[in-house]
Amino acid sequence: MDDEIEAKLAVSPTKQDLRRDAITERVLEIGSVRIDTLVDELGVSRMTIHRDLDALEARGVLRKSRGVVTAVASSLFEASTDYRLRQQSVEKRAIAKLAFDLIEPGEAIVLDDSTTGLNLAELLPQKEPLTVITNFGRVLDMLGSKRGISLVSTGGEYYQLCDAYKGNLSLSALSQLSADTYFMSTPAISNGVCFHQQPELIQVKRAMFKCAKKRVLIADHTKFSKRALYSMMPIREFDVVISDAALSREHVTEIRRSGVRLIIAKTRSGKTDIS
Repeated sequence: MDDEIEAKLAVSPTKQDLRRDAITERVLEIGSVRIDTLVDELGVSRMTIHRDLDALEARGVLRKSRGVVTAVASSLFEASTDYRLRQQSVEKRAIAKLAFDLIEPGEAIVLDDSTTGLNLAELLPQKEPLTVITNFGRVLDMLGSKRGISLVSTGGEYYQLCDAYKGNLSLSALSQLSADTYFMSTPAISNGVCFHQQPELIQVKRAMFKCAKKRVLIADHTKFSKRALYSMMPIREFDVVISDAALSREHVTEIRRSGVRLIIAKTRSGKTDIS
């Protein structure tokens, strides 16, 4: 057998791998699924599904309980866009409104695959003209028909779970761009450092960070209690951090000590600016 063909066969995913990937995407997409539903959709035995679920639960991808499988955004797997959109929606909208206040007409801004950033994108036509640079499919769809918004897509390899583009084409595009402000998201913050589960998306975020003059971290309070596998950058490298009123005093103090401006969004009314 040809060595190249043999090598390709060696890395080809098995039916089991493909089935477990399908289970993962299905559960992360909607948050929770009944086991009986997975049996019907995948056309395999209940015993096979339980073996798959046990393996995925051991990896920290999901949790199985009383006939239902629930998504777990872990240090290895980022939850899907649809699932993330339902989490902390009130806090994300409040953070987005304060981020919007930092933008001036005529600027070029960068948005990554952030659901908080998607709330910000919805507000952007109110400050046209603007140039928006993004790798996020949802932002492209939302702003593609808006007059006064000049939309720049990074292109690249499409990552379905996060509806985002990554890879060398994305990095090449970003290396040729210069923007005013990057509004960055992160799934986890630990000991003053932003973390992520996907190394290739980290590369895109770092390239976005590099092409912008001003960097704003938009992260609700829950991100400060989560963990992910790969470090991106410390909070001290940002110009501004925007979070919500449920952020603990410990984390407020930590950001203060880093010398970064902290803006706290109140979910009911007003705002607190802690420098």
